[in-house]
Amino acid sequence: MLFAVIPAGGSGTRLWPLSRAGHPKFLHALTGTEASLLQATVDRLGPLTTPERTMVVTGAAHVAAVARQLTGLPEENILVEPSPRDSCAAIALAASVIAIREPSAVMGSFAADHLIGDPAAWVSTVRQAITGAEQGLLMTVGITPTRPETGYGYLQCGELIDGGPLRRVEEFKEKPATEVAQEYVRSGRYLWNASMFVWRVDVFLGELARQQPALHAGLTTIAQSWDTPEREDVLGAVWPTLPKISVDYAVMEGAAAAGRVATVPGDFGWNDVGDFDTLGEVLPADGSGNVVLGADTVEPKPGVLLRDCERLVVVPHSGRLVAALGVRDLIVVDTPDALLVCPRDRAQDVKKLVDELKERGAEDLV
Repeated sequence: MLFAVIPAGGSGTRLWPLSRAGHPKFLHALTGTEASLLQATVDRLGPLTTPERTMVVTGAAHVAAVARQLTGLPEENILVEPSPRDSCAAIALAASVIAIREPSAVMGSFAADHLIGDPAAWVSTVRQAITGAEQGLLMTVGITPTRPETGYGYLQCGELIDGGPLRRVEEFKEKPATEVAQEYVRSGRYLWNASMFVWRVDVFLGELARQQPALHAGLTTIAQSWDTPEREDVLGAVWPTLPKISVDYAVMEGAAAAGRVATVPGDFGWNDVGDFDTLGEVLPADGSGNVVLGADTVEPKPGVLLRDCERLVVVPHSGRLVAALGVRDLIVVDTPDALLVCPRDRAQDVKKLVDELKERGAEDLV
């Protein structure tokens, strides 16, 4: 049975001011239901694993909130990283801890902040990836592109393995320019890189040792102390020395060059909810295309009053009435200490506001 690891980090700056460093997007209900993104991720894993074999890797500031939302998860399965060291350290920490329990266990890593429209199709795709992982391949779940998206990385795919559906990954590609993305989609040889990984922990840690020996050595030291009274001291001493690098750069790109990475294409309504415009596309809308977070499309939310409006994304989070008249294609996010209004086509630029607030020293607002 799969060990499932959920990296739960980042602050979701493009979803500011709803998502903050102290309460990031994976803790919010952005699924169209009362479940948070994190809770939906754990629920989705139900057919593949158990709570005892599910781990969340998160920062110290979020441990209490994660525990409150995931009451069925054993407390010891919430792994705390003292400071952000990017995705490789977080994922490899979990792999190192799992390897002590089951050295050849199959592990999957699935981000805490993704939306999946068809969970059953997702489970079926992950099961295909597990088959590849059992054969010793480092597997990634690729997403069949639906458009020439410039906001995602891509997987350049090679030949089918044993007739398919697994394909060899030849290269990881950075986020492309529009013309390049169009060519990727036309060729049929590229998948979106959703950063969903499945592998045997011994195979992954072997690649980590080959490509990132310092990171591997540090995490091995931490894992060996994990179930001892020395854990906090060792973690505190070693963790800050670990290289800050993503798992794609640290392991997967080099492993692909060595022919050790494969993918299975998935088509299950994947979305990484990167900004409010994307949220407006994936959540239910009223007859005029307006999306109100937390609203029923039949019964309007009492705290929102819209007249002659089209394609608004409204996030009422302050307790006061949000009213709009005669406007279209806007994002309105109202929180107790900050109000955001911007055109939907500028949703990606919200991050720039957060960057400016940091430069001003307004850490209480980010």
